[in-house]
Amino acid sequence: MTTRNAAPRLTWRERLTRADVKWTPYALVSPYFILFAGLGLFPMAYTLYASLHSWKLGGPEREFVGLDNYEFLLTTYDRFNWSIVNTLGMFVMATVPQVVCALMVANALNKRLRRPMLWRMLILAPIVTSVVAVGVIFARIWGQEYGMINGALELIGLDPVNWQAGRLSSWLAISSMVDWRWMGYNALIFLAAMQTIPRNLYEAATVDGATPRQQFWKITIPQLKPILIFTVFVSSVGGMTLFVEPMMFSNGNLNGGADGQFQTTAMVLVDILRNHGNYGISAAAGWLLFIVIGIVAAVNFLVVNRIQGNK
Repeated sequence: MTTRNAAPRLTWRERLTRADVKWTPYALVSPYFILFAGLGLFPMAYTLYASLHSWKLGGPEREFVGLDNYEFLLTTYDRFNWSIVNTLGMFVMATVPQVVCALMVANALNKRLRRPMLWRMLILAPIVTSVVAVGVIFARIWGQEYGMINGALELIGLDPVNWQAGRLSSWLAISSMVDWRWMGYNALIFLAAMQTIPRNLYEAATVDGATPRQQFWKITIPQLKPILIFTVFVSSVGGMTLFVEPMMFSNGNLNGGADGQFQTTAMVLVDILRNHGNYGISAAAGWLLFIVIGIVAAVNFLVVNRIQGNK
């Protein structure tokens, strides 16, 4: 009768090495997930709980009302529906030119320039500028009286415009703030990705007779696909949560103009909580905004994929 050879016992150093290889990666990434659970998932779950209750700030009663808060926002509270339209409108007017201009600037910076570091630092200047200062300055630039834009219109014989009074005009003014502030940030992300593209691809395309425009669409854009998706997603989240720019444009008023023509959903959320003290409805508005952001991000993802596929 033969017996199988028993597996050799591992020494404590070998066991420690195996445990290190197996568990160290989880330990290194765990702080992010712990923080996300505490500062992300828990607030979301607590907000969902609050959105299902009639909850007044300062009041002890928390009556369960189900989806009544959501129904009130979608069917009764007109300002919420208009705020979704305003937010989507400003998002489109700000994000599309922002991404296109960022690609153009990044492509220009990717060429051989004198003192390239200086140009990269200059396009980052808007990011380090206080967003409140940006809002105040742009509110003066687009001001009805003594505004720079209206001054330029008068020089060419046109009447001044009350940019805050109209829906489209106010969207244009606020979108210009967003574009000026974030275009350089996206351009540097695109530039960093462009510099990782192998140069031999461009050299081979040049030998085959491809023009710079063809190289841009056939080489640069396909290689930037992951970065484009990331940038569009981040821009979607930022564009759908606009708050400071429109609030500063209205001199700190949460109403977003006399008729709410540029009141965003984030402003409605804060207004319901601050001025009406209704935590339940405010939480429901936050969750509806979260759902809209998810839909917009998914649509943008599909659009970017389709455009790149066609190119």
